Amino acid sequence: MATLALRVTKVTLFGTVMLSKKCQYALHALIYLADLDEGVSVTIGEIATEKNIPKKFLEAILLDLKNAGILGSKKGKSGGYYLIREPEQVPIIEVIRHIDGAVAMLPCVSLNFYDSCGMCDDEKTCTINHLFGQVRDATLKILTTNSVADLARNSKRKK
Repeated sequence: MATLALRVTKVTLFGTVMLSKKCQYALHALIYLADLDEGVSVTIGEIATEKNIPKKFLEAILLDLKNAGILGSKKGKSGGYYLIREPEQVPIIEVIRHIDGAVAMLPCVSLNFYDSCGMCDDEKTCTINHLFGQVRDATLKILTTNSVADLARNSKRKK
């Protein structure tokens, strides 16, 4: 009985299709940084205020992005965070996978976080697996071919 409950929990956990708030905040912070002139760093407080992100939460997010090799930081009077790669070189998929993990809607179709869903006898003939594999592929194509620069460009157009 406990195993069954664990399986249901895993399906629910991996089955979420929404980005976490943490990932949304990460993308908003990266768009903000991408809009700055090259070499300019900004404080956590400035980003938090401009993007309406809780400062303490943002601290953890920016540290995660720094550890992922996307951001750098400087200490001191003119310190803060800055992009260490060109915005064009930061695909959205990288940010999502680093912050949220799996992109697939089902664990049995995930490429990097595979786990059997335990619902079918044969994944190769499972029509649900097949369909959601196609959804995963289409999603990956979009998220791989779009970068932080694309989000920043589109954000400027809407203003």
